[in-house]
Amino acid sequence: MTADDSFGRLDDDDYPAYTMGRATEILGTTQGFLRAIGEARLITPLRSEGGHRRYSRYQLRIAARARELVDQGTPIEAACRIIILEDQLEEAQRINAEYRAAASGDKMAGA
Repeated sequence: MTADDSFGRLDDDDYPAYTMGRATEILGTTQGFLRAIGEARLITPLRSEGGHRRYSRYQLRIAARARELVDQGTPIEAACRIIILEDQLEEAQRINAEYRAAASGDKMAGA
């Protein structure tokens, strides 16, 4: 891997660049919180060769959303479920929009 390849990963939202310690600093939370949302299967950190958890920016955004809900008084298990459902809804809406666009394109072609 060249230095250019390594720098290219800095823009990759899915690259597991953050250690658990750094992730807790960024989020202002505890390692226990990150472990709990991992156990709830909200996020699954990758593991380094030494077995240490590594988090991506995408995972940190999800964890931040969970922290926001927990800070508002939502139990952690419920917060994780809410985020999963929000994600599923967003995906369903995206697919629906694609179907609508395809259907309107079919109507235009047939006119």
